[in-house]
Amino acid sequence: MLKSLLASASLAAIALSPTNALADSPEFSAVSTSTNAAPANSQFDIFAPRERTKADRIDYTAWGSAMNYLVYPMGPAIREAPSRPQAGTGSRRIYGHDSRYRMEGNRVMFSFFTDELRQMVSDYRAELEQLGNQIDITTLSRNEQLAYWLNLHNVAVMETIAYEWPIRQPREIEIDGIPFDQAKFITVRGVRMSPHDIRHQIVFRNWENPKVIYGFWRGDIGGPSLPSDAFTGMNVSQILERNAREFVNSLRGTQNRGERLQISMIYDEARPYFFADWPSDIRSHLNGYANEEVGSIIAKTASTESVIYEADIADLAGGVREPTYSEVVTNGRDGIQRTQSFRIPQGTARLLREQAQRVENAREQTKPRTGTVIFNPISLPGQDNDGEVE
Repeated sequence: MLKSLLASASLAAIALSPTNALADSPEFSAVSTSTNAAPANSQFDIFAPRERTKADRIDYTAWGSAMNYLVYPMGPAIREAPSRPQAGTGSRRIYGHDSRYRMEGNRVMFSFFTDELRQMVSDYRAELEQLGNQIDITTLSRNEQLAYWLNLHNVAVMETIAYEWPIRQPREIEIDGIPFDQAKFITVRGVRMSPHDIRHQIVFRNWENPKVIYGFWRGDIGGPSLPSDAFTGMNVSQILERNAREFVNSLRGTQNRGERLQISMIYDEARPYFFADWPSDIRSHLNGYANEEVGSIIAKTASTESVIYEADIADLAGGVREPTYSEVVTNGRDGIQRTQSFRIPQGTARLLREQAQRVENAREQTKPRTGTVIFNPISLPGQDNDGEVE
């Protein structure tokens, strides 16, 4: 199934009439004018958004379907650090994740990748690059452009880690002696670029809303979560909004140590572009997404320090290949426990059990439960869209 989804991927832009094109979301309409950012690399000027001249959309349906198989959702952050895991019977070694942040952020199932699947992800990255050569991305709507760069960045990161797995921390990966985040292994329109370049030289410079930082997956637990769907011009604003709220209200996003507000190091990276008046800007930004508990933490702290980051890989197995396995016991909808017929590594099984218990605890804490409704507007013939409704 997954093979057919990726093999049938068609990334050709679908031309639509202007009346049917989704209008830009207002929050992605302006260019950052921060004077504190590092000097721009003129090579990337060709990717600066121009006046929209095309109403095309890019179809990421195949990649979105594949993501539903590759990404394991861990559920919303509930700000409860799990207890330290115990070693298995007859062993002193703890396999799998043992970080206090291990229950946060979606996971990619790298331990189940085959050579064929790795190659298909690599081919998809190459196809995205080729698409950028075939059409002028800068003439599309700003949301379409943003979705393209987010997807290219995240696919490239996934591809790199997939070929290096098992590895405990993605930051250990090097390409020709250069940390892979800085390595220029991506090429669009003849410009060689790194994941860092996509973030800093293209997106951070050309979008002024800091919500864009939550679309970049770094491959580790400490960064924003990888959504279980592809970004598109239609959903990019809503997914970024959801990712922002999850991250800000997670332990890897915000904590307090006495009167000090401790926040993720990703905010320090984005500081020159979005938070020039530090710490006022970042505190205001966090308050915009904070729930009641986090809002209280922000209010009662006096100083701000960007120090939180968990570099462990965002997978299920903790970046290791285990020699032992464990059967998985799950609760069915009827409440009856059943042992699955397949076997998976003990560390992965433990993480899944912890996650199931965490989800159940969250349900108990939030009764009566409420949901989130997202409305994606469309334009009917003869009508214009002034913006997305979130």
